[in-house]
Amino acid sequence: MSNGPAGHVARSTIRPHRETPGKAPHRTPARTFLRTADGIRIDAVYKPAETDSNASDLVFVIAHGFTAGADRPHVRRIARTFARYGAVVTFSFRGHGASGGRSTVGDREVLDLAAAVAWARGFGHARVVTVGFSMGGSVVLRHAALYGPDSAARTDAVVSVSAPARWYYRGTAPMRRLHWLVTRPEGRVVGRYGFRTRIHHLAWDPVPLSPVDAVPRIAPTPLLVVHGDRDGYFPLDHPRMLAEAAGDHAELWLEPGMGHAEHASGEELLRRIGDWAVTRAG
Repeated sequence: MSNGPAGHVARSTIRPHRETPGKAPHRTPARTFLRTADGIRIDAVYKPAETDSNASDLVFVIAHGFTAGADRPHVRRIARTFARYGAVVTFSFRGHGASGGRSTVGDREVLDLAAAVAWARGFGHARVVTVGFSMGGSVVLRHAALYGPDSAARTDAVVSVSAPARWYYRGTAPMRRLHWLVTRPEGRVVGRYGFRTRIHHLAWDPVPLSPVDAVPRIAPTPLLVVHGDRDGYFPLDHPRMLAEAAGDHAELWLEPGMGHAEHASGEELLRRIGDWAVTRAG
């Protein structure tokens, strides 16, 4: 999405926090700090399923958007809705909330998601669905492309909501403001104190795999691309590019009247995503 710090992500050995639970599905909430492969502490929350009517082996891992976090109201609302379909893991990306480090705006965040997915599997859930919004939407795509079927951090289905298809997009006013926030020293000060987001000052080196280049590598894992036709950040050519690059293993939902990311994701849409995940994951 923007300039960010170094490091194209390779496949890694995920080392969940020592408090990672055993293999039987848990019925009580849990909160801890995970340790990523590059040593960053990530604040993570486990919410058990609220009903036994759906498969108990399913867990959602939610990847939030830039400047959000595990404790933001819209992220908690999404977690409550998905808990009707399975257990839910939320976490704060590096540089956000109580997590350590600084945000790399979608680059090394793939390591944060990998640690959260491995932790989710540690609760005994056989099926993991990653659901990402905006920046998190790009992260879930790259994560699924980079962590294969033999990885403890693999996912069984991917949902990408309001994600960019390509990096460095500046075609809308919100994205131009975001680039100022990330690339300018005064913008990073606003990010820290105005949005409670600590942003790294280094540029990407190398530039990570782009979302549109990642999606062909996700197959045969099921992929759902969701985008609003009133998204103020990324116009409709972004989801269409992703769906075209993904091919037959992807579904594209263009949502009439929907804006951008978590704030624009209503209960009806979230329930449809939950239904999709139950039937398509694994």
